[in-house]
Amino acid sequence: MDSLRILRPVHWVKNVFVFAALIFSRQLAEPWADALPAVGLALGAFACFCLASSAVYILNDILDRRTDMVHPERRHRPIAAGQVGIPAALAVGAGCAVLALVGSLLLSTGLAAIVLAYLVLMSFYSLGLKHVMILDCALIACGFCLRAVAGALVIDVVISPWLVVCTFALTLFLAFSKRRGEIAQLQEDSEAFRKTLGEYTPELLAHMLDVSSMLAVACFLLYAMDTRTRELFGTSNLVYTAPVVLYCIFRFSALTQKGLYSDPVKLILRDRPFQVGLVLWIVLCVGIIYL
Repeated sequence: MDSLRILRPVHWVKNVFVFAALIFSRQLAEPWADALPAVGLALGAFACFCLASSAVYILNDILDRRTDMVHPERRHRPIAAGQVGIPAALAVGAGCAVLALVGSLLLSTGLAAIVLAYLVLMSFYSLGLKHVMILDCALIACGFCLRAVAGALVIDVVISPWLVVCTFALTLFLAFSKRRGEIAQLQEDSEAFRKTLGEYTPELLAHMLDVSSMLAVACFLLYAMDTRTRELFGTSNLVYTAPVVLYCIFRFSALTQKGLYSDPVKLILRDRPFQVGLVLWIVLCVGIIYL
């Protein structure tokens, strides 16, 4: 059970960005004989990123096991709590990384290159770059962009640059939200837990949240009104989902800055109003794209 917990399966939800290209390229509108292989490839890419991200989580938990003891929730993680030894954790992490690379290579050499780039990038993040202010959040956002690009590459479709920039801005917003939530939750212990939290201030993070969230919304609207998007979907009606997007972003920001959640994943999985808004946006997008 502890060996499963160190994989952090709850955080696999972050890898849904792999499916963005599958949905927004209208692959699901193709005849079933053509759509099914694309779905299979996207699911394979999702599985590879689940393994790769788990390998990174394990490395990060090993390196942060002492500082995690300061955190009221993370101190219960198996590695920080001493329930899983370092050699065993390293073996599981290495196994996940190898399986991710082999699996992605079987699907596509391009996907394997992106998975390898993700592993290298996030390993550097864990080994020290997470202690560099702003760069720490930017690298997290780059990891999500790699997921989105991998999803397009594995099914051989072109992804809009606006979607890539939107993904970067949105996940940058999520990363800054996490830092703001950590400061609100840990308060005077925040710097002992994470060095960069001593450099961030609530006011600075509030400004960064405003800029990154508005950039994400602007890029999404530009994508919706782009000529290629209108030609692909036959409409630019995606712009009318903007109120729902703004509601989700504003609620996410409000709950984070109140210190109710320090982990974006927990907010997404637990806050019912946010979930309703997110599901409504997905339904509207699917309806506009496919109907």
